[in-house]
Amino acid sequence: MSTRAGRWPFHLPEYLIEAAALGIFMVSAAGFTVLLFHPASPIVSLLPGEGLRRLLMGIAMGATLVALIYSPWGKRSGAHMNPAFTLAFYRLGKVHPRDAVWYMVFQFIGGFVGIALAALLLGASVAHPAVNYVVTVPGPAGAWTAFVAELVISFGLMLLVLTTTNHPRWSAYTGWCAGALVALYIFLESPISGMSMNPARTLGPDLEAGTWNALWVYFAAPVLGMLLATEAYTRWRGVAAVFCAKLQHDTTQRCIFCQYRARREAGTAS
Repeated sequence: MSTRAGRWPFHLPEYLIEAAALGIFMVSAAGFTVLLFHPASPIVSLLPGEGLRRLLMGIAMGATLVALIYSPWGKRSGAHMNPAFTLAFYRLGKVHPRDAVWYMVFQFIGGFVGIALAALLLGASVAHPAVNYVVTVPGPAGAWTAFVAELVISFGLMLLVLTTTNHPRWSAYTGWCAGALVALYIFLESPISGMSMNPARTLGPDLEAGTWNALWVYFAAPVLGMLLATEAYTRWRGVAAVFCAKLQHDTTQRCIFCQYRARREAGTAS
């Protein structure tokens, strides 16, 4: 069997990790939403202010993201967990086309399986209107406002990741910075768009809930926002300044992206 980069199933472990990581993220999102927003939860009566509970939700999901990025799995796959991230790194030439396709396929699988597992574990609580399978829908201002908000926050997250991962001093803290920004976004921005930034994170709950409210927003805006961030970064620093497609690079773990970059630069990638 050929072992060229991206040839199925040579990078199957990374693909499975991407699915599992987003699945874990979805289970965490559903669990904390039930805990913090379901009317039967004691937290709701103890903390009636939605803003404070939204802050706690942001901290919980930011911490989940940090844990996944720095986990051995996250260090192995790069912890994209998001088709928009993968497409952005593909545009930068850091991901082989076949890896990009399979990463996105497994990310979508992970988003659906994760929320389905959460529904199995948490039962009817996940279907309650206060939780609603953690679907992301536009706020009262409508779909176009949600689109602009998703574009802006996706741009901000991708630019942050590119800036920190490629900085000698800050690269080790990329996960912490990303987690903090996600927590801030959930607290401040989620009433506008639901705070997705991730087509796979949105499609999974939509499939489970049978909800199709402005799905285009959550496909178009994150991808466009992150691609614009790559354009801004490369105009600022150049493509050569992008080291790798991993959010947290660990030399003890296999890196399929550095391998592809080396092959591409040698003119042998196919």
